[in-house]
Amino acid sequence: MGGFWLTGLIFVPALGALGVLLQGDDDSVWRSAFIYSLIPLAISLYLFAIFDPAQASYQFVERYAWIPEFGISYHLGMDGISLFLVILTTLLISLSILYSGGGDIEMRPREFCFMMLVLETGLLGALLAVDLFLFYVFWEVMLVPMYLLIGIWGHGRKIYATFKFVLFTMLGSLLMLVAILYLAGAARAQLGHLTFDLPDLYRVSLPPTESRWLFAGFALAFAIKVPMWPVHTWLPDAHTEAPTGGSVMLAGIMLKMGTYGFVRFAIPLFPAVAIEAAPLFLALAVIGIVYGALVAMAQPNLKRLVAYSSVSHLGFVMLGIFAFDPQGLQGAIYQMLNHGVSTGALFLLVGMIYVRRHTFDISEFGGLWKSVPIYAAVFMVVMLSSIGLPGLNGFVGEFLILLGTFLHSERAAWIAVTGVVLGALYMMWTYERVMWGPITKSINATLKDMTAREIAVIAPLIALMLFMGLYPRPLLDRMEPSVDLLLNRVAAAQVRLDRQQISTVAALDLQARSGRIQ
Repeated sequence: MGGFWLTGLIFVPALGALGVLLQGDDDSVWRSAFIYSLIPLAISLYLFAIFDPAQASYQFVERYAWIPEFGISYHLGMDGISLFLVILTTLLISLSILYSGGGDIEMRPREFCFMMLVLETGLLGALLAVDLFLFYVFWEVMLVPMYLLIGIWGHGRKIYATFKFVLFTMLGSLLMLVAILYLAGAARAQLGHLTFDLPDLYRVSLPPTESRWLFAGFALAFAIKVPMWPVHTWLPDAHTEAPTGGSVMLAGIMLKMGTYGFVRFAIPLFPAVAIEAAPLFLALAVIGIVYGALVAMAQPNLKRLVAYSSVSHLGFVMLGIFAFDPQGLQGAIYQMLNHGVSTGALFLLVGMIYVRRHTFDISEFGGLWKSVPIYAAVFMVVMLSSIGLPGLNGFVGEFLILLGTFLHSERAAWIAVTGVVLGALYMMWTYERVMWGPITKSINATLKDMTAREIAVIAPLIALMLFMGLYPRPLLDRMEPSVDLLLNRVAAAQVRLDRQQISTVAALDLQARSGRIQ
């Protein structure tokens, strides 16, 4: 099934951004932006309903010549890996705009909504692009609005945070661009024509040394975006200083562009190198899991604590990816969604309390259950989701990841389990300090509980936590064929490596025998 569904999904937000920018009345800007954001959400849900769960390849494909003399095409497609990230993107944008219009953003609302909708276009384009050049264009498009969201509507050291964000991401982006151009040149030499199309690039065969360098270019760009330890240092500053809507999109979707990039591009393009690099990435993943949890535990700032928790949670995602096991990879994709739902909800809740108290310091709270019981109850559900309580979404992803990792590397799985324990410790300890005990600050006794708008923003995320925790089958069924297709490519590379190793051993053995005979 073709049509223009994916083009509409990507560019309706961009048209909405222009419509919002040209709108004269500030009072109606939020309503218009929210309505514009609901259109791609409706399209993504419709595509989910008609998506064929038995098909592994791309669906709803659109392919047209864009710049044919350079082999660049407008090639879009959706499979079981990108489907749910697209739905999550459209949902979180709508909820972020709905929340921000309730008083969180008072300065330049028109420009804020414009940036959010342009950000949505960049994110959706990167998730749906099958042409590598097209992917890179959307990859760069999504950086600009996030830079401005933090720099204009952020808090505290927002300028420092924006420059750090841009410097880290641009470094990775430039290396990836060099790798993309080199790969396209290799495709022209082998296939007879210049191309950036992903299926064509799969057929390009490179010497091991060249493959390692190109994989490194892609991997560093995606590792920075995840972010993996030790290239994670831009994340806490960006999260802490960003406005609530920006933090939700940064944690919910933009960080997943790194993990998605490994699954969509780095691993299938260079499967043999990915197999060789798996021990390194498993080690970095478990370090990130434990490090992120320990540093989060030491944070006095509530928003910074949630930011460091992302380093730990996304370490689990990388662990599942490089386990190269069906359960591990499905768990990794599922955990991408879980993190977007749970951590997105945490940032919304932190933003709600900031609007009331204008501080993120944990020491400024205490006893909030007495004054804002609905808020405290919702925070408890989200907290339990984040730490992976059975029955909620976080448990399914972590269980599958640990299962797949255990089958590949028992040592990595055992170390990762300590991250689960530490995650429960720091989240529950934080909840105790913020919500329980006596009210130590008199102002906390006067706080208003959640408004109807805030409940409307959080309710869909709570519903997703329950649905994904109790009934994961509809999601896993749609992921499985695409996951198997990727792992088949990795398995074929493993077979080639084994044959090369056997041939090398046989040649050395023959050489040794010849030496003895002489």
